[in-house]
Amino acid sequence: MGKIISLLNHKGGVGKTTSAINIGAGLAELGMRVLLIDLDPQANLTLSLGIPRQRYTIYEAVRGESELVPYNVKPNVDVITSTLDLSGAEMELINEAGREFILRELFEPVLEQYDFIIIDCPPSLGLLTLNALTSSDYVYIPLQTEFLALQGLAKIKQVIDKVRFRLNKRLVIGGVIATMYDKRKVLNRDVVETIKKYFGEKVFKTLIRDNVALAEAPAQRQDIFSYNKKSKGAKDYLSLSKEILERTGMTQKVATTTA
Repeated sequence: MGKIISLLNHKGGVGKTTSAINIGAGLAELGMRVLLIDLDPQANLTLSLGIPRQRYTIYEAVRGESELVPYNVKPNVDVITSTLDLSGAEMELINEAGREFILRELFEPVLEQYDFIIIDCPPSLGLLTLNALTSSDYVYIPLQTEFLALQGLAKIKQVIDKVRFRLNKRLVIGGVIATMYDKRKVLNRDVVETIKKYFGEKVFKTLIRDNVALAEAPAQRQDIFSYNKKSKGAKDYLSLSKEILERTGMTQKVATTTA
């Protein structure tokens, strides 16, 4: 059964969508079957992979007008696309019975088809994010290694704790991803140390270095592995993907797949 991971940070510009795309692609490089969910009304994940407007998106699915309809972007990577229409979903679903569990119900028929379902959450803590957390096994928090990125961490943790207590007992903070890291900058190193003091072992050992290829890849509508497999960005996300396999107990699955 697939592991469900939400990438969450209500602060924008921290590398959340970049991480969702490239963790998914990295896991696929390691033989995993991955489904990416673009749950952000800005549809940045969809746009970054150059996916044309689909008839059925996550918006139609959460409204009950369709099942999940995956779009295949490369071997082992499917995407449930988003659209700006999703921005109205929270208001449209406000009176829906069981509105916090809509995503969980949508995932049930496809869980056996994928090793990982990765959700790119919107930069807010509203109903869509609540749905993501209610359906997930793990939350990963991407954090830019800058001072302002540390603000609001307590609020994120508070929301996760409430969801675990009230709606999803299995939910855990699976890891913290330090992004846009430059070891030459004292501030970047200090922020990483601060994150480690706050989250301890949950901080991934792999630091995602500041790398121009990671910014260029979306402009070419590609993940980092398709764009430049030899770049620092590709090396970092492959290393991070291997860590994720270890933490989720899926390393044995890779050994079986590659045997």
